[in-house]
Amino acid sequence: MTIGHHPGDETLLRLAAGRLGAGPALVVSVHLEGCATCRARLAGFEAVGGAMLDGMPPAALSSDLFGRTMERLEDMPPTPMKDPAPKRQAALGMELPRAMRGCEVGPWRWLGPGFRWSKVGIAGSPEAKVMLLKGKAGLHLPAHGHTGQEYMQILSGSLSDERGRYLPGDLDEADDRVDHRPVVGQDADCVCLAALEGDTRLHGLLGRLLRPIVGF
Repeated sequence: MTIGHHPGDETLLRLAAGRLGAGPALVVSVHLEGCATCRARLAGFEAVGGAMLDGMPPAALSSDLFGRTMERLEDMPPTPMKDPAPKRQAALGMELPRAMRGCEVGPWRWLGPGFRWSKVGIAGSPEAKVMLLKGKAGLHLPAHGHTGQEYMQILSGSLSDERGRYLPGDLDEADDRVDHRPVVGQDADCVCLAALEGDTRLHGLLGRLLRPIVGF
């Protein structure tokens, strides 16, 4: 599989530094599963960060730090063990990527003729705006823009807009300067994983009808 669209350097730097939100981090992690190029880029950024930390002078620790840390650990309630096995979602009719282990994924819900969505929940990050989207072959998706960054990973099928064509494995980043109306390829239905920083600006009557349903 040839991947033609990748996350930018800033996105991978934020991921390496732990400053990328849970939703975008999930989408990028799914991309990394199938992209050796981006895994190598991420490893390079992590190596640079590690070298910078190694070069910093050590900081003095307070004499009672160990005791206070142990007290805090004793006061913490036990963390229940969770099943790390990947969740097969029969209602979706597909196997989830490995990076989505432990995510709460809902059933497909109606968004419009030939258009479905499924809410994705990330443990410990209830504020994350993540969803699976599924469009029928040839479908014109609603015209929209963004108040922040949108991250979209193509899982199957294809999407096109005025900026290019996106195939399985591709990751698209669309910021607040992008207004588009993606079109699903004619050859197959398209399924993609999307995360938002900010909100979606849906245009027209259909957009106003869909906003209360999705809530993003």
